[in-house]
Amino acid sequence: MALPNKAEIKGKLNKAKGTVKENIGRATRNRSLEIEGAADRGKGAVQETVGKARRKVGDAVRDLGRTLRK
Repeated sequence: MALPNKAEIKGKLNKAKGTVKENIGRATRNRSLEIEGAADRGKGAVQETVGKARRKVGDAVRDLGRTLRK
């Protein structure tokens, strides 16, 4: 298994940041902070998905290169 790339790491961090903001918003009844947290979480999920897709494409290209060299 390959290590996560920058997009995956950023995505995970944004998801975590969003979850914290969302929970603080709920606890303090600050609806705008809660919504901002949900948006950060969504952005993080997209970033993480894009990062995983990039990694998989990179792995496939690398595997194809290895196969062609044989």
